[in-house]
Amino acid sequence: MEERQVYSVSRRTKAGRCLSNMGVNPAAAGYAMTTLGASMINNIFSFYYVKLFLNNYKISEGAFHQSQVVYMVWNAVNDPLFGYLQDNSKIACCSQRRLSILYGAPLYSLSFLIAWFPWRAYAAGDWLSGLHLMVALCAFDGLLTFVLLAQCALFAEISSHHQNRLRLVKYSQVASLLGSSSVLFCGVFSQNMEDFGAFQAFTVVIAVLSCGCMLYTGLHSESRFDGKGPDTSVTGSPDQPPETSAVSISMLKTMTYQIVTNRDFQQFVIMNFFQVFILAFFNNFTMIFAEHLIPPDVLPSMARSVMYGAGFICPQLLVLSCERLLHGAGYYRIILFTFYLEAGMAVFMLALGPNHYFLLAFYLTINMVIIQATFSLFNLPLADIIDMDMQKYKRSSPLSSMVFGTNALFTKPAQSLAPMLVLNILNQYGYEQLKSKTTGSNPGASESLHSIMFYLVCLVPLCVAALQLLAWRPFSIRNTHTVDSKYIDS
Repeated sequence: MEERQVYSVSRRTKAGRCLSNMGVNPAAAGYAMTTLGASMINNIFSFYYVKLFLNNYKISEGAFHQSQVVYMVWNAVNDPLFGYLQDNSKIACCSQRRLSILYGAPLYSLSFLIAWFPWRAYAAGDWLSGLHLMVALCAFDGLLTFVLLAQCALFAEISSHHQNRLRLVKYSQVASLLGSSSVLFCGVFSQNMEDFGAFQAFTVVIAVLSCGCMLYTGLHSESRFDGKGPDTSVTGSPDQPPETSAVSISMLKTMTYQIVTNRDFQQFVIMNFFQVFILAFFNNFTMIFAEHLIPPDVLPSMARSVMYGAGFICPQLLVLSCERLLHGAGYYRIILFTFYLEAGMAVFMLALGPNHYFLLAFYLTINMVIIQATFSLFNLPLADIIDMDMQKYKRSSPLSSMVFGTNALFTKPAQSLAPMLVLNILNQYGYEQLKSKTTGSNPGASESLHSIMFYLVCLVPLCVAALQLLAWRPFSIRNTHTVDSKYIDS
């Protein structure tokens, strides 16, 4: 079968033979190196950019919202466009997954650096800081999409077997565990961004390292379908007319319609939208919430760095520790359980109140861990949806990038909606004025702001978990962990 050929190709390279001799699967290691490089820069970017532009660059609320709106549109549109391009292009650097990663990785790492270097000394409300944020977000997301869509497609195309995909998840989580430590080391090295020069130096080093990791995937990873041309079968008919161009608009519409009318895809997308929203909520605002809700004498700077780092490192440990559970129970039941757990924790913290500082710190950290760990499993249901789509429409090769890209079309806007909505609420309670003054200058405003922050920390996860439960319960692909192979590769 072709997936065995993928593994044998990986072993024929010198690096593959060395890894095999050490007991490491070369195909899984090649795939995971992009996870390592991407997690190094993605976690730092999502964790620090909001605080940087709000507190350091002092961007105005209007400019922040304008940038997020442009980012939201670009973020949603570029995924299906790149997905269609990668699945149907005849250009090798787009159609072959490893070449997309190979050529995209250097630009991806460079785009990460745009945000951390101001274009001039910004005054409060400077219009240029708004343009800077817009360019930083759009450039970083565009390159992220191009590279990680190719990696997501590799996940579905390296193997069709559930056990092999679980191996990819395992290797990817180990890589993500190593890469996520960049947030911890960045916090310690830069004193949680207080030493901005050290922070900038650290981001340059991380960008170089991440690029090297992703280049390894570009050089050593393979897909089962690299030897095949783009899929020209829309309905499964073998005598499709040759004039069906790889860039046909009608073909794009037909394939997109086939994907979005899949009931399981619809349910997954709704659930995933809220997962992206809550993930952006905690990634962007945990540091701000902790600074305002937990006094510095209770949780000093080093402890905060460890707390922030744990929020990015522990999810991978959690996924790795649940490997047997994934084999036995399957991803559907595990994801469902996490939604019940998140809702229960939110109710418990709301009942306790905001004055239990250590429990609040633990609650913030454990939420980041569970939400990110759950999100790490989402490639499994999407890969199953791709398999079912390939079977249903008898495609010669899967629409992997298109399925991942169409999913992103509907879910990526949540990355912008979360910071826009939360910042709007906080500014109504004086956050914009308070951040430029000492907290003791207006105790009443400070108390009101802290109160609304606490309610956001509890009520947003509770409402999101309830909505996710409603969306996820009807999902029908539940038992692929009990089936060795869903189709025979030909």
